[in-house]
Amino acid sequence: MPLVAKSTFTDNEGSIGRNGGKFSLDNLAEAVGLAPLDRLIGAIYEGAMESPPWQAALQLMRDSLQAAHVTLMLRPPSSENAGVMINTGTVTKQGIESYETHFFSMDPFVRLAEGEVVTAEELIGKQWLQSTVYQEYLRPLGVRHLLGADIYTKEGIECRLRVTRSHEAQPFSSEDKALVRFLLPHLKRSIQLHARLDFLECERQLFAGTVNRMQLGIISFSQNGAILETNQEARRILSEKDGIWLSGNNLSVEVTQEGRELQRMVRQALSGTVADKGPPAVVEAMSVTRPSGRAKLGVLVRQIPLGTWSESRQRPAVAVFLRDPESSAAQPSHELVRRLFGLTRMEAALALLLAEGLTLDEAAEKMDVRRNTARTHLRSIFCKTGVTRQTMLVRLLLNSVITLG
Repeated sequence: MPLVAKSTFTDNEGSIGRNGGKFSLDNLAEAVGLAPLDRLIGAIYEGAMESPPWQAALQLMRDSLQAAHVTLMLRPPSSENAGVMINTGTVTKQGIESYETHFFSMDPFVRLAEGEVVTAEELIGKQWLQSTVYQEYLRPLGVRHLLGADIYTKEGIECRLRVTRSHEAQPFSSEDKALVRFLLPHLKRSIQLHARLDFLECERQLFAGTVNRMQLGIISFSQNGAILETNQEARRILSEKDGIWLSGNNLSVEVTQEGRELQRMVRQALSGTVADKGPPAVVEAMSVTRPSGRAKLGVLVRQIPLGTWSESRQRPAVAVFLRDPESSAAQPSHELVRRLFGLTRMEAALALLLAEGLTLDEAAEKMDVRRNTARTHLRSIFCKTGVTRQTMLVRLLLNSVITLG
């Protein structure tokens, strides 16, 4: 449908009317349809939370543009890496690998201006059809028409959007380019949101891995008292069903009195007040008896304060920490201890055995060395670490970064 120019809509990150006719937002909604346009924009923002991201939005874009492919290069290929691409349409593994390893360097679109949407012919003229990338790569894949746009953010992100059509299809029209140009600022904002979410997820995984290595179980509760998440160590403790376990979406405790106390602590943390209506409780702790006779589990309940702008009731409101005093933490590598304190391999082995609670005689026996030899190694360790007693050495090791390795 031809579009008639009127009251041109513009965006400071790119306008609808550039390089081929001016179109208003009303015209664009009339040509595409208001509902499809709304779905497209919604899918673009929802795409930041999908995996792979923007798959649905790119498919909707492909349908709207009647394209063979719509590809978003989140990280364009280079000579150093294969990049990250999200493809829609029929693609082959061989075609992807050919682009990632060779033809990326022949991409006709190089550092397009912000908001610019152009076809290959507009960019390089009729010689486009004689180019190597067309003749040797795109033509065998059934691609005749190519549309390109690049996205840049202040965070240093550079993404490329590529749209193709087959030999039988019509060239991209001004209306097609207007639609892509209109969607670009939305896609850019969604890419920035995705980058922020990705950063937070990397940070979360880092902290979660550190907590797991410290053998600390964590159970998070929502404001309505439902369990939201349990980490690896918590799942291990609960799966043993030794004094405490998961029953549906609730914590069950073997000893009735201890179970009531734990429920009270969680309810109190959720309400944000202590029993005497005083200030908000910071933390409360208790122990849970294990019928197996093993040492009691340590339990700590902590309220998680609401953020200034928090509104979801499905966010963590209370955390329950579990600690098994008999759990055996992952043994730090001898190499890590050796490099951190400048020890020899024998000295590092002895230091780790002492940190496990062994006496010097027990450590010597396990290392299959004489006691005097072990004492010689211990004196050397004292000299290198600056401590003068075995208890100080153990404290130094347990408080060092080796527990995070």
